[in-house]
Parts: sequence; structure tokens; C-alpha cells
Amino acid sequence: MGYGIAFYFLTLVLRDLPLGVTYAVWSGLGIVLVTVFGAVVYREMPDLPAILGLAMIVGGVAVLHLFSSASPH
Repeated sequence: MGYGIAFYFLTLVLRDLPLGVTYAVWSGLGIVLVTVFGAVVYREMPDLPAILGLAMIVGGVAVLHLFSSASPH
């Protein structure tokens, strides 16, 4: 049921944003939220390389959204 709701909201976002930007935000946010959930619930603390990787993912999504011609400004 959760996937159905998530994909419904994804279709709403796709009305205003291009697919590439939407998927980058969707996947990047998903990776970060799963990592935070794992740290809080299962006490699986990410090490420094994992944190740096997450920061690069978030930075990449920000660059795509802010500077790419594929993203509406």
C-alpha cells in the first residue's frame, strides 16, 4: 500500500518536474532516509566513507536541480 501511495505522489510531481530530476531526488532522498532509519532504529551507524558518499549523492542531486538545463528554474 505504501508503494502505491508513493508512486501516486510521484506521478503528481512528474506533472511539474522532468523525469531525470524527479528520479534523482526520489532515489537520493530514499538512500538518505533509509540510512537515517537504519542508524536510528537498528543502530547501524554509517562510517566516514558512507557519510561522504551520502554527501556526494545529495550534492549531485543539488547540482542537477540547480544548474542543469534539464531542470526548470
